[in-house]
Amino acid sequence: MIATPDKPHMTPAEYLAWEEQQELRYEYLDGVVYPRNDIIGMTGGTLPHNDIALNLYSALRVPMRTRGCRVNVADVKVQIGNNGAFFYPDLLVSRHPQDLTALKFVCYPIAIVEVLSPATESYDRGAKFAYYRRLESLREYVLISSDRINVELFRLNDRQKWELTPYSPGDTLELVSLDFACPIELLYEAVDLSLQER
Repeated sequence: MIATPDKPHMTPAEYLAWEEQQELRYEYLDGVVYPRNDIIGMTGGTLPHNDIALNLYSALRVPMRTRGCRVNVADVKVQIGNNGAFFYPDLLVSRHPQDLTALKFVCYPIAIVEVLSPATESYDRGAKFAYYRRLESLREYVLISSDRINVELFRLNDRQKWELTPYSPGDTLELVSLDFACPIELLYEAVDLSLQER
């Protein structure tokens, strides 16, 4: 992770005020700001990464809206605790009243999705998921591979333990917290996985 060198340690309020003045999006971790993609040493996403996130967003948008939920992609940050980190997940869903009227960030997502790339995979699985697990509202965390058809769903069970369910071609992804299901292939519709080589 490469912190922004010209910014001293900031409080969450200072970060929010400062980021509003920036051209790029920045994540916030332990008082330090990082360019969104640089937090894991990545310079930008791929077309498959973007297409996968948009495919899932398109599938979720109408059913979630009719259930009083908000669905956001990429440009909406999540705050973890009052003094905690701020991250930009690839997709999130919330139905909390405070989030439904929020203007700057979401605090109570029920589901978070990250689309993986070789550069982000270990961070999304490890440190970032560790922070996301601090969210009391979170019930499901989805990791979608962008270089092959593969999805992993972590669901908080009744014993407050995170259980992994892997999905592969031919399977149907089930998001119990959202009462939503779709074939895995829908996530990869019109996605050219061979673009990873270009």
